Amino acid sequence: MINNFINKWEDIKMTQNVVRMIDHTLLKADATRQEIVKIVEEAKEYLFASVCVNPTWVSTAAELLADTKEVKVCTVIGFPLGASTPETKAFETINAIENGANEIDMVINIAALKDQQDELVEKDIRAVVEAAKGKALVKVIIETCLLTNEEKVRACELSVKAGADFVKTSTGFSTGGATVEDIRLMRQTVGPEIGVKASGGVRSREDALAMVEAGATRIGASSGVSIAKGELSNNNY
Repeated sequence: MINNFINKWEDIKMTQNVVRMIDHTLLKADATRQEIVKIVEEAKEYLFASVCVNPTWVSTAAELLADTKEVKVCTVIGFPLGASTPETKAFETINAIENGANEIDMVINIAALKDQQDELVEKDIRAVVEAAKGKALVKVIIETCLLTNEEKVRACELSVKAGADFVKTSTGFSTGGATVEDIRLMRQTVGPEIGVKASGGVRSREDALAMVEAGATRIGASSGVSIAKGELSNNNY
């Protein structure tokens, strides 16, 4: 009986820790203000790490979260293709921070990485890092589903070199999302000091725990409430 109680308590603590890692996400094009309000209220209730919204909703989310310091405002830059210029991404970053963003999830120039234009990829990431310096965390979305393992490693190495705070698997808008294998490879590449975010397809508590066990320190999901409740969500992001 005592062992059962201990195991249950350990499960509760583990779940609480994972919940605090969740970026509660709503990035669909037709998201309404009412839906943004809903995810912000959910984030406050469950104490998620952040709400992740498109740039147009940053000021709204910041206003709604003004009464708490525990939940941050996260937004996306160069999303979802990563194909805009470094200068454009830097401007987007500055504007997002001015509107209240605390965390920036930027998409790399995927084509440049595949063309082995590493200087351009690093410049692209560094432009956002420098625009956010001292004001917001930067997470670099490498879109793992489009990359070979060699390219994933190179993207992570360039992210670290450019000064990013996190590397992140996916936008959730391409051909696939996070996998345990990719999280493990990314953690192995960046070492213990850089954050690793698993996003795309994390739909249950079991999914989230598997990602954390593999080395993730943040979870991007539209299924945050389901994860917190131990339910399976139909959401794909």
